Amino acid sequence: MSARFAGTADTGNPAPVSDDPDRHDTDRPLPAPARRVKPRPARPRPAASRQAAELRGRDGERRAAWYLWLKGWRILDRRVRTPSGEVDLVARKGRLIAFVEVKTRQSAAELDHAIDERRLARVAAAAEILMPLYAGPQDDIRIDVILVAPRTLPRHIENAWIG
Repeated sequence: MSARFAGTADTGNPAPVSDDPDRHDTDRPLPAPARRVKPRPARPRPAASRQAAELRGRDGERRAAWYLWLKGWRILDRRVRTPSGEVDLVARKGRLIAFVEVKTRQSAAELDHAIDERRLARVAAAAEILMPLYAGPQDDIRIDVILVAPRTLPRHIENAWIG
């Protein structure tokens, strides 16, 4: 007794065919149809991937600056580098100066894990260096985070670093 599979004309699914005339095809269940596995796309080269991330980050920073401007903030500077780290945006609203870290992700679900304490500590160290350049003696200072994802409003976390 040998069994082989042949495709049926109406469904295209394999149906068992037996050489034994006493055996009916209903004696055993049909095997599950084979899963079609899509070939994985080739991984982008690291340089191309890094460039795409850089462009997404710059776009996120533009969106965050626009969002702050609509909320009444004045953008004083963008992408300020120091030996301790980088501050994405420096903004002022009245007597308040905010050093803003912008995190951009490809989906809103990824935003919850976008920022960590280590990254905020680097922004705080950079803000400490930049404080005399942007803040006067009567100004209040804080560190904010803005989370950006496609098809969502930016999420502004005020006073994200208390250290």
